[in-house]
Amino acid sequence: MAKTKLIEKIGYGFGDMSSSTFWKVFSYYLPIFYSNIFGLSLIDAGVLVLVTRIWDAVSDPMMGIIADRTNTKWGKYRPYLLWVAPFFSICGILLFTTPDWDYGAKLIWAYITYIMMMTVYTGINVPYGAMLGVMTDDTNEKTVFSSFRMFFAYGGSFLALFLWEPLTNRLGGYKSPEGWFWAMCVIASACFVMFILCFLLTKEHLKTVSTVSVGSDFKSLLSNKPWWLLIGAALCSNLFNTVRGATVAYFFLDIIGPDVQLTFFGLMFLFYSGLFLGIGEVANMAGVALCVPIAQKLGKKTTFILVNAALVVFSISFFFVPCTPEGFWMMLILQVIISIFTGIMSPLIWSMYADVSDYAELKYQTASTGLIFSSASMAQKFGGAIGGAAVLWLLSGFGYITDAAQLEAGVVQPESALMVLRWLMSFIPAMVAGLAIIVVWFYPLTTKRVEEINRELKKAREFDA
Repeated sequence: MAKTKLIEKIGYGFGDMSSSTFWKVFSYYLPIFYSNIFGLSLIDAGVLVLVTRIWDAVSDPMMGIIADRTNTKWGKYRPYLLWVAPFFSICGILLFTTPDWDYGAKLIWAYITYIMMMTVYTGINVPYGAMLGVMTDDTNEKTVFSSFRMFFAYGGSFLALFLWEPLTNRLGGYKSPEGWFWAMCVIASACFVMFILCFLLTKEHLKTVSTVSVGSDFKSLLSNKPWWLLIGAALCSNLFNTVRGATVAYFFLDIIGPDVQLTFFGLMFLFYSGLFLGIGEVANMAGVALCVPIAQKLGKKTTFILVNAALVVFSISFFFVPCTPEGFWMMLILQVIISIFTGIMSPLIWSMYADVSDYAELKYQTASTGLIFSSASMAQKFGGAIGGAAVLWLLSGFGYITDAAQLEAGVVQPESALMVLRWLMSFIPAMVAGLAIIVVWFYPLTTKRVEEINRELKKAREFDA
């Protein structure tokens, strides 16, 4: 098959630019929105974040099965970008809407809107991810597509995170529900346009047919050893990112403090959570650019292990950085380094899912690309769910105070809560990265094995011109 066009790679990137923009805002700001703006207790907010993702355990595989059996003039997976995009944006806006109701009614509203959002996210993101398996048959091209995907994703995330606090301040106030609502309206409108661009600029080049029953698809999936190991690795990767990301807003609020100024070549700028996260997204983009040459030289499995080893070391280092002007600069440097490595990880994992899909097609004689990529989305959501809930529950368990009246009266956070915030930025993510190394150590799809699989599949597949 001839190499795909550059415009297709750019178009594919727009899709994750949209979904990742939403995902990062949800992962990093939704916990503090629920606890400090919407008005839920830390325990209720944690349960909400976790319970809504249990539905994803059902909806993701369901969507993968539906997409695998969809046939239109636009392909299997691509049409969902067009069909679901409007609902994607609308549900995002509803999620950040704070009704003036009593506590019980607001809690019900939070459950309804969060479940709606995650269902719609599944409806568009599972087919989008599965497209990678039918846009090219070349394993290196898949890594290139994954790199474009993640480069655009981090670019969109950078803009969303960097602008989130200024947008909320401009449109009603960072501590005001109106500010959060109108900021999400702006973000949601941009995300809708990006998914439409993704639909218009991409094409499915490979024709795959699922020839077995749904039950057989599930049976083959559950006996797929590389899939199980990659699910574990992806879960760890998303857990690492979510724990750190969901902690940042609290970390800056209670440890760094407001109105902290840093000087750079005589220029003063505000050191705030959006800047910290936004710089991380730019560094992620650098990591994405490094992914292809490093993975081609070392192999995907070796690259994964070495990247996580580095994440262990640099995450632990973050704990020992003092809260001084010099220490703040060191925090930024460590954020850049850690984010470069997580940037390498993201396209690597998506490319490995495409390899697992090829392995499944060869071994079980069925094209279950959508089902396999739905599991990737499921791992992402469970990682986010466990990470977000863990942050909220740990803060509650160590006495973190969210009551606005107490804080305005001068009550300070207990030392135990401040300590757990530091652990959530350092030792806890390091332990997750260490677990990822152990899991991937047993992953069997080496570079040599993947090349063998591709050669055998080329004999059986039919291609578009």
